[in-house]
Amino acid sequence: MKPIPLQILGSGEFVPSHRIGSEEFDRSFNRAAGWTFRQTGVRSRAFARAGESVVTMGASAARQALANAGMSGEELDLIIAVGSVPAQAIPCTAVLLQRELGLAGEGTPAFDVNATCLGFLAALDLVAQGIATERYRAVLIVASERPSIGLRQSDASTAALFGDGAGAIIIAAGHSDTDGALLASHFQTFSRGAEFCRIRAGGSDLNPHTDHVAYADACYFEMRGRQLYRLAVERMPEFLDALLDRARIGPQDVDVWVPHQASAHGVEHMRAALRLPPDRFVSTLETRGNQVAASMPVALHHAIRCGMVRSGQIVALIGTGAGLSFGGAVLRY
Repeated sequence: MKPIPLQILGSGEFVPSHRIGSEEFDRSFNRAAGWTFRQTGVRSRAFARAGESVVTMGASAARQALANAGMSGEELDLIIAVGSVPAQAIPCTAVLLQRELGLAGEGTPAFDVNATCLGFLAALDLVAQGIATERYRAVLIVASERPSIGLRQSDASTAALFGDGAGAIIIAAGHSDTDGALLASHFQTFSRGAEFCRIRAGGSDLNPHTDHVAYADACYFEMRGRQLYRLAVERMPEFLDALLDRARIGPQDVDVWVPHQASAHGVEHMRAALRLPPDRFVSTLETRGNQVAASMPVALHHAIRCGMVRSGQIVALIGTGAGLSFGGAVLRY
């Protein structure tokens, strides 16, 4: 594909106030000290409390991104909210986010993109196409997640893995070939994994009028971790090859890898398969947990803030999402 000039003008993050260490889960699961950290790679994660909703967390991250970009909300051409579970069914989260940012009277278009953990990548790809056609000049992408609400606290395989929070990135048009650019993007879905990671309630397939108890039970997150991991490992090498081929580069040409923080085992498998040193990979899992769609923009924000990502470097964003879906983007920062 032809590179699309674009810039990351600003980034931001919101971390909820209530932090839970893995030792609390050790006690809850009646396990030896250190068991939860060894299983998940998460030392602590934050869970949102009252007043910290998907909308308010997202707005806080967005304000930080706008401040870092030196922009006001009135300068935005579009607001996209991404997340696996929205604030409510109707209207979409982006509408509520626009209002929370004080832009209710601006008329700025606002809509959601739901590709579960790959929401940020899907939105980035969509925005890049809009920039290429001069439809948009500056776009705010906000990923805000509160998975703690839908976790079964008795399920050791999921309760301690996930964390709440939000990340925001402002994407703008580039002005020349020397600016940053989207060099390539690639997506694949293998729907034989559709049941491996899901929340069955919230749509129209289950009727809350028929059986309240069954509907309430279906509101909880379900994951078949082993099957999900096996399918991801099976398909990831071919996917990565295709993405890098589109960018016309090899793994060694990528300066910084920003993976979705799915699990410690998943990130380590990717690193080992690529035969690259750990210092090329951004990791926020230990102190943030798996933040679903928010994990990738949060990880990118951390890499920018700490100087790990610098102007002119090649950055690869890679992830998997429910489906099972794969997504990736290669950027020149």
